[in-house]
Amino acid sequence: MQPMLIETESTPNPATLKFLPGRPVMEAGTRDFASPEEAEASPLATALFSLGDVTGVFFGRDFVSVTIAPGAEWADVKPDVLGIVMDHFLADMPLFHPARAGFAVPAEEEGGFADDPADADIVDQIKELIETRVRPAVANDGGDIVYRGFDKGNVYLKMQGACAGCPSSTATLKNGIEALLKHYVPEVTAVHAV
Repeated sequence: MQPMLIETESTPNPATLKFLPGRPVMEAGTRDFASPEEAEASPLATALFSLGDVTGVFFGRDFVSVTIAPGAEWADVKPDVLGIVMDHFLADMPLFHPARAGFAVPAEEEGGFADDPADADIVDQIKELIETRVRPAVANDGGDIVYRGFDKGNVYLKMQGACAGCPSSTATLKNGIEALLKHYVPEVTAVHAV
C-alpha cells in the first residue's frame, strides 16, 4: 500500500478543519452534508458522521471540510477523521453510493428564487463575479458560496462547508462579498445568506 499524506488546514471557522488528500475529491461542483441522514449518499460522509462529534461534512474540488459540534475538541477528533479520510482514499472507494432504485445523488441545488428575466444581464454579472472572485477565495477557507437569487437589488447566497456557521461569515458576506458586488454591479443594494 502506498503511503498517503493528508494535509490539514485551519479555516476561519474554528469548528471546521479542511483536509486535503492530494487528489481530486469532486470532479465537478460541491456537496454539503448537514446531517447523518444527508450523509447516507456517501460512504465517506457516513463514516465521518459516525464519529458522533461531526456535525457537517463538505466535499470541494480537492478537499473535505469537517465541522465538529460545540464542546468537541479537534485534538480528540482529528486523528479519527484523518484515519477515515486516508482509508477512504487509499482504498479508492467511491465518494457516493451507486444509484439504485429510488435513490440518486442529488445534483447541485438550483436557485430558490425565480430571477426576473428583465434582470438577466445583472444576474449574469453577479454570477460571473461569484464564480471568478468569491468562490475561489472561499474554497481556500474550506467552504463554498452558491448563488440563489436576485430580487429588487437583493442578492441571496447559500453558504456551505466552513462558511456555514462561521463566526466571521457575516463580516465576509457584508464587508467582502456585498462590497465587491455593489462596486461592480451598482444595482445590488444588499447581500443576504439563505
